[in-house]
Amino acid sequence: MKKVMMMIAMLAIPFAMQAQSKFHDLELNQVSGPVKTIVSNVMGMDQTINFTKEGKMSQEGMSDPVYDADGYMQSAKMSMRGQEVEIKYKWENGKVVAQTMNVMGNDMTIKRTYNDKGAAATESMDMGGQEMSMPYTDYKYDEHGNWISRKMSMMGQEMEQTRKIEYYE
Repeated sequence: MKKVMMMIAMLAIPFAMQAQSKFHDLELNQVSGPVKTIVSNVMGMDQTINFTKEGKMSQEGMSDPVYDADGYMQSAKMSMRGQEVEIKYKWENGKVVAQTMNVMGNDMTIKRTYNDKGAAATESMDMGGQEMSMPYTDYKYDEHGNWISRKMSMMGQEMEQTRKIEYYE
């Protein structure tokens, strides 16, 4: 019996290792290909996200990511202005369609729709019953098909979002 249990355990190890050998953090960030780093600029503030060759991301302020067996991030903690916030992700067809976080005691949900290139077409925020829609337009793409510039409209203000993407060779 002991040998049978040992054989089952040995067979299970490669499957457990295989389950987390691919991560879908690239899809979480609306990129594809061998992405190494994304440096985004939103409202004059830079944010850097790094990726392993397997697609797992890391960024300053992010901790405790939880993945399902298929490598899709289900939740993570983010440090925002001295506050720790847990973000939960809802996936459909390989894309994040909603993320929920509790900000200062209020639940905030961001829902996302996508355009035909797989980039966000709109995001809408629901913060305690107040909904705000943010359409994205005027996309510019790099040679890998990932967006590097887009315009976002929020509360009557139009802003440009840019990002620089570095790729593994």
